[in-house]
Amino acid sequence: MTAPSPHGMDARPGDATGVAPPRVIAWEITRSCNLACVHCRASAVHGPYEGELSTAEAFTLVDQIASFASPILILTGGDPLMRADVFDIAEHAIGKGLRTVMSPNGTLVTPQVARRIKDVGIARVSISIDFPNAAEHDEFRGVPGAFDGAVRGVRNCLDAGVEVQINSTITKLNAHYLPALLQMAEDLGAVSFHPFMLVPTGRGKELEEQELPPEEYERALEWMYDAQQESDLFMKPTDVPHYWRVMRQRATAQGRKIEVHPHSHGGMNTLSRGCLAGIGFCFISHVGDVQGCGYFDKVAGNVRAQAFPDVWRDSPLFNELRDFDGLKGKCGACEYKKVCGGCRARAYEATGDYMAEEPYCAYVPKGWCMPATG
Repeated sequence: MTAPSPHGMDARPGDATGVAPPRVIAWEITRSCNLACVHCRASAVHGPYEGELSTAEAFTLVDQIASFASPILILTGGDPLMRADVFDIAEHAIGKGLRTVMSPNGTLVTPQVARRIKDVGIARVSISIDFPNAAEHDEFRGVPGAFDGAVRGVRNCLDAGVEVQINSTITKLNAHYLPALLQMAEDLGAVSFHPFMLVPTGRGKELEEQELPPEEYERALEWMYDAQQESDLFMKPTDVPHYWRVMRQRATAQGRKIEVHPHSHGGMNTLSRGCLAGIGFCFISHVGDVQGCGYFDKVAGNVRAQAFPDVWRDSPLFNELRDFDGLKGKCGACEYKKVCGGCRARAYEATGDYMAEEPYCAYVPKGWCMPATG
């Protein structure tokens, strides 16, 4: 689950080092999963996977996070419910004051599990539904019954009094279903809808040809902006930093200034900027590797070798990502680079250079001239 990030990093002072603490951390507590989704970043399968952090190591990591930050902590996977001590970890994190959420696929969320989620104090659950029908969703998720299982999981959570967020990975295969997916989220009773724009990593690399081209990206983002203004459901386009440019362009054209979504009210439902990798967000893998995000396959450090606060503050990778003046190509010249920044994971996958320009953005910055070639 990728929860909406809290308010912008620029608005919060850093510690003595000048580095603001993370606002959202996604922690892959296990890579094991009972599905086989075609787009999976982790290429997850049933496990168990060797080298996963032990319960004691997990508790130590929570303590280190809580020592200097108060982020939203996303327990993700794989499927976090495949880990036997998931609720022990959640209870420990909540006891340390961390806003803890969970991102299962829904199929394992029985009424009993949903009640445990509620009793432990997990604030929200996100469940992915990528198509508004069982046939296409099950094919995408790799297991018959995945759609019905996800819907049951949503309803079981809601019956137990747990907030639910619906996520959808958007590609050429389902972009035309965006209105239907938003409507489904509303009909199911979700509190928010997060369309995730595909980042072709892991098994998702095989879906690279289904990535929306830049012009179709723009059309999808324009639709999302309009839908945000009209829907009572909070919607956060995710893994698409240039949405923050579109949002400002549209607001300017309408003669008004917009900093956050009109339905945003802080906490779980606050927007800030585009790419937050190493700035306000990071990902911790099942073996303790710290990355800018789960799609950004470059390691900033490992919590077994270095305390997490030190990785966050001192990593050369993260400090490079925090320097917007280091962006290259169109991203470096763009007047929106401080609110967008381009997707560093897509740049890295496409070019091998994580500071290169966002490859799926159609916008041409003011005064930008294409470099002469050969």
